[in-house]
Amino acid sequence: MAKRERKSVHHVEMTDGKRAIIQGLLQEYDIQNTQDIQDALKDLLGGTIKEMMEAEMDDHLGYEKSERTNDDSEDR
Repeated sequence: MAKRERKSVHHVEMTDGKRAIIQGLLQEYDIQNTQDIQDALKDLLGGTIKEMMEAEMDDHLGYEKSERTNDDSEDR
């Protein structure tokens, strides 16, 4: 059986800015082990998805969630 060639993973350069973000996350979430990393990623991803969905809904509806109108219409 022939070995499959492993595709290279997209490599992203580690910049000083990225290092600073990582250090901030390590401190913010008090990361000590892999479970802490997993919990932090869940929290970050959940918040990101929520923000994206709210922005998409605002765009779809044409107004923001808590936006008030000046007319007497109760459509919003």
